[in-house]
Amino acid sequence: MGNFKMDTIRNVVVMGHGKCGKTTLTEAMLLNSGAIDRMAKVADGGTVSDFDPEEVKRQCSISASMIPIEWKGMKYNIIDTPGYFDFVGEVKEGLRAADSALIVLSGRSGVSVGTEQVYKYARTKGVPIMFFVNKMDDDRADYMNTLEQMKEKFGKAVTPFVIPIREGDKFKGYVDIVDMTARRYEGIDRIDIPVPEGMEETIQPLRDMIMEAVAETDDALMNKYFNGEEFTFDEIKKAIRQGVKDGTIYPVYCGTGQENVGIMSLMDGIGKYLPNPNEITEIAHNSKTGDPVEVVQDAQDTTSAIVFKTIADPYVGKMSLFRVYSGSVKADSTLYNPNKDTTEKIGKVYTLIGKKQVEVKSVDAGDIGVVAKLDQTKTGDTLCAENKNIILSGIDFPQPVLSMAVYPVSKGDEEKIVSGLMKLTDEDPTFTVTNNTETKQTLINGQGEQHIDVIINKLKSKYGVNVRLEDPIVPYRETILGTSTVEGKHKKQSGGHGQYGHVKIQFEKGVTEDMIFEEKVFGGSVPKNYFPAVEKGLREACEHGVLAGYPVVNLKATLLDGSYHPVDSSEMAFKMAAAIAYKEGLKQAKPVLLEPIGYLKVYIPENIMGDIIGDINKRRGQIMGMGESDKEGLNLVEAEVPISEMNKYATDLRSMSQGRGSFTFEFTRYEVAPSNIAEKVIAESKKED
Repeated sequence: MGNFKMDTIRNVVVMGHGKCGKTTLTEAMLLNSGAIDRMAKVADGGTVSDFDPEEVKRQCSISASMIPIEWKGMKYNIIDTPGYFDFVGEVKEGLRAADSALIVLSGRSGVSVGTEQVYKYARTKGVPIMFFVNKMDDDRADYMNTLEQMKEKFGKAVTPFVIPIREGDKFKGYVDIVDMTARRYEGIDRIDIPVPEGMEETIQPLRDMIMEAVAETDDALMNKYFNGEEFTFDEIKKAIRQGVKDGTIYPVYCGTGQENVGIMSLMDGIGKYLPNPNEITEIAHNSKTGDPVEVVQDAQDTTSAIVFKTIADPYVGKMSLFRVYSGSVKADSTLYNPNKDTTEKIGKVYTLIGKKQVEVKSVDAGDIGVVAKLDQTKTGDTLCAENKNIILSGIDFPQPVLSMAVYPVSKGDEEKIVSGLMKLTDEDPTFTVTNNTETKQTLINGQGEQHIDVIINKLKSKYGVNVRLEDPIVPYRETILGTSTVEGKHKKQSGGHGQYGHVKIQFEKGVTEDMIFEEKVFGGSVPKNYFPAVEKGLREACEHGVLAGYPVVNLKATLLDGSYHPVDSSEMAFKMAAAIAYKEGLKQAKPVLLEPIGYLKVYIPENIMGDIIGDINKRRGQIMGMGESDKEGLNLVEAEVPISEMNKYATDLRSMSQGRGSFTFEFTRYEVAPSNIAEKVIAESKKED
């Protein structure tokens, strides 16, 4: 596969709800292009784009994959993306490298929530959109009903370019409404036929729809339309291209990837109507001033490219997929990374076909390639000529919504776990690793249970480490509500110098989270040089409360009195005496357990607000407000909820909202835990002891 001129390249991300047939569709495209001689089935493994062992096992895509296809003198860089919400980062990566989006949906299930989500992603990115209604061989598929759903959800830009031909319940071909031709399939043979009789009444309103959309792209065409004049095919094609680019026309094709029917027509449509790279405006920012800069997409200009995806390979090393916007990325060259202010040595350059690497001398503007073993460059970084002074727009990844604590199955694997996880975070920016110094837990944070399960399985298969998962420890706190005055005495005689320390301390509620220490000792009953030892003993004791062993906050301790021995007293003895006083004093001062509270913002459709509010109430949440949000078509519910009730909220919200809901949750403060909750936490702590 050689270098292609920019006007013959199409960079297309394939998106859609899970199980709508995206991978099978790309497999059919490969077959039609001659890249493969037979189609593999997702269920059997072996498809070009689903090559990861986890994808084969799960029979679904979990990562974006590159499928370059040559078709009628053009090159299509097809980026196949996952359909499940847990892998949304892969969709965002594919979308960043693409100039247009092909949204696939099932003719049986119609517009699913995943269809709505990827449509929003495409609209946010501002790329042209084309639809493909798949699985038309299913006898329950309903193309016209699906079109109605699409128009209802996505507006009048939805424009059917084909209509299926059915004989009984069988999908046998289609009519191309644009050029008014028809094709019928007998097995794999495609036969041109006249437009079947009796379809005119269905076709004419759809063709009128296309002509109206064409007329709206240009004033001259609008006048021609109102005068009843026919458009030429060149006028129609040019106007459709402009309408697609402007977002006023969303072409809709249909067929079946599994039977490879209608796919060639779709492939022709991609070449005819979707834009090439230099028709898309790319705005970068000056790396020194931050001012916006329009990138000239030209192979003769100086080089600029963005790394849109990273693959962590335990054998090859880190592989960085990049999209070139100007100039060329050449083998054995050096490029500058303005994000990291460092230079990167470019070794061999490849194109990817699924997992297969094909070495090339260079990758030119508008095209996509891969390079191995970049030292500092990560996903979202720019690579450019050192004097280019631009940073291309990065990728807006979602924040993790589910955290789990990870522990080694075998002793001594801690370092291997951390090393493997860090390499996997390079591959997947929607996944993070954090160390909670308070709870002594390593936390992995992802987009959902399936996402975290994939990460754990990759850790095992790629880096040979077995781990187990547990819910994160909730960071409770303890404090006191009352006041107590107690004495603590540490006295020990063991031959020679003994140990003696004696203190009298008042404990009360403090005004700051950190412990406040004061002294009101009169007459030198406790020498001043022992005051720091008393304070240190108390601070160390505050790390473990008297109820369940959690850190103590908002405590004030005042040293009132005590006694010492001129020979046996020491700093250690007074530390011990302070600790003894602490344990007894807190028990007498009405100790309570504090639980962490977070602020929840949930964005959900209005029709499920009642369910969401009811669920928040079950989680002991307090509703703080509700109403319309700034997110299109969604309502906002705000609440304060205990962190202990929120660990699996991402999964539960996804189920309740069918994937339409989203949320943010941030810690705000601590408050006294209800007695029944405190009793459970204290009982659990005693079991562990």
